[in-house]
Formats: sequence, C-alpha cells, structure tokens
Amino acid sequence: MSTTTPAADTAVIIPMYNECENAAAIIDAVLALSVPVDILVIDDNSPDGTAAIVKSKMEEYPGRVHLIERAGKLGLGTAYIEGFKWCLAHGYEFICEMDADFSHNPADLLRLRSTAIDDKADVVIGSRYVSGVNVVNWPMGRVLMSYYASKYVRLITGLPVHDTTAGFVCYRRRVLEALDLDAIRFKGYAFQIEMKFTAYKYGFKVVEVPIIFVNRVLGTSKMNSGIFGEAVFGVIRLKWDSLFRHYPDHSAK
Repeated sequence: MSTTTPAADTAVIIPMYNECENAAAIIDAVLALSVPVDILVIDDNSPDGTAAIVKSKMEEYPGRVHLIERAGKLGLGTAYIEGFKWCLAHGYEFICEMDADFSHNPADLLRLRSTAIDDKADVVIGSRYVSGVNVVNWPMGRVLMSYYASKYVRLITGLPVHDTTAGFVCYRRRVLEALDLDAIRFKGYAFQIEMKFTAYKYGFKVVEVPIIFVNRVLGTSKMNSGIFGEAVFGVIRLKWDSLFRHYPDHSAK
C-alpha cells in the first residue's frame, strides 16, 4: 500500500480545530524530539487561522509537516481515519495520535514508540488510569466522568484496558492495515473505544503506558455531552454487534 518511504518511520496525527494558540508550539515540540518523526495535521476549516500557521511550519520544516484541510467539522473519528489512510499510503511504520493542546506531553511519544518496539506491542496507549488517576487540572466532575466511563466500557465489553477513551495512542501499521477502517462506526470520542476494542478482538497486543494528562492551558475544549453520550450508549451496541461478528486472528502473526 505504501507509495513512498519517508525518512522518519513515525508519523504523528494531530487533529486541529481553532488551535491557533497551540499549533506552532506543538509542532515545534514534536519535531524537537530526539527521534525524527513527521507530523500530519488535520484541520477542519478552523476560522481562527490555524491552517495558515501550520502552512508556515510546513515552510519552516520542509517534508516533515503535512496538512489535510477539510471543509468543516466532520468528527474526530473521520479525521483520524483519513489520517491513518494517508500515513499508510506514505509508508510509516508507527502511526501515533495526540491532541494539539499539550494535554499529552510530546516527550511521551518516544515512550509509546519504544514500548511498541521493545515489548513487540501492536497498540500502545498513553494511559491516564493504568497506575491510579494521573490527571492534572481537570474539574473533579470531569475526572470522575472520564474514569468511570472507562470502567463502564471495560465492564460491558471485556476490553482489558484501563483508559478506553484515551486519545494518545501509537499503532503499528499492520494494525491499521488489518482493520476495515471504513467500517469504524463512531465519529466522536467513542471512536477511540471502537478502535481499541476492534484491535483487541483481532488479537493484536495492546499495552498501556502510564502518562500524566494535563488539562489545556490555551484554547477551548471540544468535549460536550453529546460526545460523551455516544461513548456511553454506543458501547452496548458495540458489544452486541461483536457477538455476531467474526474477527480475524492476528495474535500469532
């Protein structure tokens, strides 16, 4: 499927919408890592000029920063699916996803990548809850909502993951090649649950690495009750559908 061989073996997909306060800084921080990685930004027609900032960084870092501009807000899940396909077509071995607002520490990208290599993991999750609750500056209500949502997902689906809604993940390309990306149903944060659950059902090795999640300082959160509702109620359907679906076994490949 690869059409080119990039200099870096790792790509980081960063969806952005109205992230003018963070766009330049997050790109600089990721590209300053000791291991070379490339960045793919998915911008959903941000009215605040985010895309223009990314384009300036494309000139500053030729060949290392890439941009897909979309017509409007089409959902987090569709942004990542489009990004996954782009990264597969461009030959990356490790494909990561992270937020633009520094809630995920860019330095932890190297921990996710090294875990995939050293532990031969297929999916590595930067987990807020695998070693307690490692969340900084979130309101207590939101912490509890997120923590118990993951507990709920684990109970309903049997997915042995503590942070099922985590958006800080590293995938080996073979996972994304095996999954039918066009069949991923959810568009909001439940997309994160569905990807982890499907990879697990395929037999891929899923590992959690503890991280410290820090609430954004600049910009506005995109979380809302509708997104949360999709995650809660969609999980039941996800589990139900799985009872009647055959999953290819990739555990020994």
